Amino acid sequence: MSFFDKMMQIDRRWVYLAIGLAVIIPSIKSFDVPVSVSPEVKKIYDFVDTLQAGDHLFVCVDYDPSSMAELNPMAVAIVNQAFEKDIKIVFVTLSQFGPGLVEQITSELAANHNKERGIDYAFLGYRPYPAIVILAMGVDFRVPFPQDYYGVPLDSLPVMDGIKNFDDVKGVIEITSGNTAEFWLIYGNGRYGFPLAIGITGVMSANYYQYLSSGQLFGIIPGVKGAAEYEELVGYPGEGKAQMAYQVIAHGVIIVFIIISNIAFFATRKRKSGLDGGKL
Repeated sequence: MSFFDKMMQIDRRWVYLAIGLAVIIPSIKSFDVPVSVSPEVKKIYDFVDTLQAGDHLFVCVDYDPSSMAELNPMAVAIVNQAFEKDIKIVFVTLSQFGPGLVEQITSELAANHNKERGIDYAFLGYRPYPAIVILAMGVDFRVPFPQDYYGVPLDSLPVMDGIKNFDDVKGVIEITSGNTAEFWLIYGNGRYGFPLAIGITGVMSANYYQYLSSGQLFGIIPGVKGAAEYEELVGYPGEGKAQMAYQVIAHGVIIVFIIISNIAFFATRKRKSGLDGGKL
């Protein structure tokens, strides 16, 4: 049996083992991967960078623990940038898993930047039925959220002073692993016309570039690579950049297997064609 015949019959468990070893390597010896910043990510960074101290940014955290690896780094990078510029943030979540994630992000980063809840940022909380909540917030944030997540009336929070609805925030950034991005596009940007950008998982990104072209979105952060790009721009390297090493090695191994399998396939087909008198 020739080498190519053996490659065509290789046990898939060897492939899984190779991928497993490839993923282990960066955990033993990590390395930095150069990241080129895409225009759709740079636009979000530039938008936040042009805001002035005291401006309000609306951030919606709509993902669950299963997608934290991809989406948490971009949320952290955006909040780091906003807090660094003394931008005030209004957080909300339309996912039942969101409150714990928002608390984790805000508690850690607020301590790092000496920010105080109620003064520098607010977390309105969670409500189900995204379309209804977004439409209601477009009228007044106090309709679905008369109190914040901690039971404090919004009118008593200094950060919400003079902030009624989307007209009073500079823009909305939605970070999601589900279909809530579509609700923000239809019932948020489509109804109220505020600037909207999204951070999404890598597998979702191809579905939303059409909205970037139409102008309904002013930016997209796609998956781990997008998060790494944003970290590069902000200057806070974190989990996004760290994960790029895993992706580079794992994808490299997959590409090698694809090349070898294709060479083996065409080589064996050519040999069988010769044995059959040139008939395929």
